Amino acid sequence: MDFEDTPEEAEYRAHVRALLEEHSAELVHMDTGEEGAAEGPEQELALRRTQRVLAEAGLVGVAWAREHGGRAGTLAQQSIVHQELARARVPGLINHIGLGMCAPTVIAHGTPAQHEKYLQRLLRADDVWCQLFSEPASGSDLAALRTTAVREGDGWVVNGQKVWTTLAHVADFGILLTRTDPAKPKHAGLTMFVVDMHAPGVEVRPLKQMGGQSNFNEVFFTDVHIPDTERLGEPGEGWRVALTTLLNERVAVGGGGTDLGLSVESLARLAAERVPGLSPERQVLARQALGRAAVAALANRYTGYRRYTAISQGGLPGPEASAGKLAGTASAKLIADLGVRLQGDDAVFLSGADDRWQRTMATLPGLAIAGGTDEVLRNIVGERVLGLPPEPREDKHRPFNEKAAAGPGTGRAAEPANTARTDAPGAMA
Repeated sequence: MDFEDTPEEAEYRAHVRALLEEHSAELVHMDTGEEGAAEGPEQELALRRTQRVLAEAGLVGVAWAREHGGRAGTLAQQSIVHQELARARVPGLINHIGLGMCAPTVIAHGTPAQHEKYLQRLLRADDVWCQLFSEPASGSDLAALRTTAVREGDGWVVNGQKVWTTLAHVADFGILLTRTDPAKPKHAGLTMFVVDMHAPGVEVRPLKQMGGQSNFNEVFFTDVHIPDTERLGEPGEGWRVALTTLLNERVAVGGGGTDLGLSVESLARLAAERVPGLSPERQVLARQALGRAAVAALANRYTGYRRYTAISQGGLPGPEASAGKLAGTASAKLIADLGVRLQGDDAVFLSGADDRWQRTMATLPGLAIAGGTDEVLRNIVGERVLGLPPEPREDKHRPFNEKAAAGPGTGRAAEPANTARTDAPGAMA
């Protein structure tokens, strides 16, 4: 494929750049030390306002259908917007979970009433969304989840716990995967809902990360009532609905490398400041490392372009998205590590906009888990892309309540906490 802009794409890029310059004063910029994750009420409001301004300018939901509030544009145009936002140092949109994972699920499996109720408010960040999948004993083996939804009257009563839920502390709504029929095998007894994060019985506890931020959360559900009108898909079809979310998650978390390419430019500027002060031998090593980082970022970007091209031609996100997410994680590690090493001892004392390399390094362990662990994704690529033999799955057809009851002394092994399964890759969402 041709990686250069077509004349139409170049014209659209100029249009996007002009809009961002026009609205620059209304937007949050990372040069101020702000990031795309809301840390405190003031920053949350600023990030919501930034997304609202971008949405009103037509720069959010570019490839969405017009009936959902989008612009009916192409995925190439959407990618251009992401590139130009990164170039303008505008942080990631606060509602990136909603846009990249929840909205595609609601569009694919929701009712017209749900489309009308949720999608346009999601675009504008009037409502921020989260994805409630992982649990303490079901991360990579997502289908082993134990949060229950029991039918009661015109709705469902939910009890259980989720963990590693990004943005739950600021979310207004979430998509919630629950177990509604424990007598069926683990993949068959699941149902998906939209849940009001402010409903009685929902408790959110932020988890402190080593970088100081709290983007991830524990979420507890105690007798939470969800109307049946908030169900996504039919009862028992939750796994099929969840696959829509998971496949889009790979694309969203992998990201196509647009931000990473610009990080290499920042890395080059940092190198221009730092490398001349190094010994000749270290200068050679630094230049070689910078070259490797640039190659990794370009490879990641082009992997993303291939994925976007396949989707724009009518395909759906598939197992190849796992390779893209792996490439994104690997290049992010390479770039952030070199940035910190170039800063040397100064890295310990920097703050604000200058400590972005350190903050990135602190988030990288989570990036290797979010959207599916590296190990799970390698299994997916091996089985579904390369055609290698799958690993054994002896519990796939057993009723879940039998498996859940198994334990020491029963003659069967209890379900391990985070089995690396290639058929259920959920984590940190």
